[in-house]
Amino acid sequence: MMNPLSPKDRIIFALDLPSLDEAVKYIDLLKGHVGVFKVGLELFCACGPAVVRAVNERTSGAGVFLDMKFHDIPATVRGAIRSASTLKARFITVHCDEGRGLLKAAVEEGNVSGAKILGVTVLTSLSREDLVDAGIDASRFREPGDLVLHRARLARLAGCAGVVCSGLEAGMIKKEFGPDFLAVTPGIRGAGEDRGDQKRTVTPYEAVYNGADYIVVGRPIRNALDPVKAADSIAGEIERALKDREGKGV
Repeated sequence: MMNPLSPKDRIIFALDLPSLDEAVKYIDLLKGHVGVFKVGLELFCACGPAVVRAVNERTSGAGVFLDMKFHDIPATVRGAIRSASTLKARFITVHCDEGRGLLKAAVEEGNVSGAKILGVTVLTSLSREDLVDAGIDASRFREPGDLVLHRARLARLAGCAGVVCSGLEAGMIKKEFGPDFLAVTPGIRGAGEDRGDQKRTVTPYEAVYNGADYIVVGRPIRNALDPVKAADSIAGEIERALKDREGKGV
C-alpha cells in the first residue's frame, strides 16, 4: 500500500519562468517545501530537458510534472511520450479533446516507463462563453463542468491515471470515479487575490476540500515576499482541508 501524501507533497510548484537559472533558484529554494515541480511550455522551450534533469539532480525525490499538454495525431503523441519518458517525469499531460484514441496511445507509451498520463479536460482560463466561441455544443455542455466530466470519462476509459481539472469540478470527478483516479487542480489563488488570466479559480483549501489530490501553484508562491513561507502556508491550508474533509466523510 502506498503511503498517503503529505500536505507539502500535494503541492506542484509551477516553474513558469524564462530561464534555467531562474528555475534552479526556485528549485533550490523550494525543495523540501513542495512535492512536485511543474515544467511547462515556456521553460521547456527555453531550456529543454536540462530543467527536468535539474529537478532530478538537485532534489531528493521531488517529482516532475511535465505539462506539455500534447495534442496531435496518436502516432506523433506516442513518439513524444516515448521521448518524454526518458526524462523520468512522474506526470505527463495530454489534451482530452482529440478523444480516446489519442489518450490510449499516450497511456500505452507511458506504461512502458511508469509515467502517469493525465488528461487535460478544460483549461481553467476558459469560461462558458469561451466554450461557445470554440464551437462546443452549448445544448449538450451547458457549463464547463459538463464538458470536464465527459472528457474525464474518456480519460478513464483510455486508462489515464487521472485528469487536470479546476477545483470546482474536483468533487464530481471523485464522486464518479473514486479516490484512485487523480484530480490535479491548477487555477489556485488566495482569497481575494487577483485571478489574472484564470476564470475558474479556487483557494488551496477549497481545491483539496473538494477532492483535489494535487494543486498546481505558481504565482501565489513565486510572487510572495517569502516564497518558502508562502509554500508552507499553503501546506497548512491543505492539511486543514484534509482534516475537515475526513471529519465530514467527504
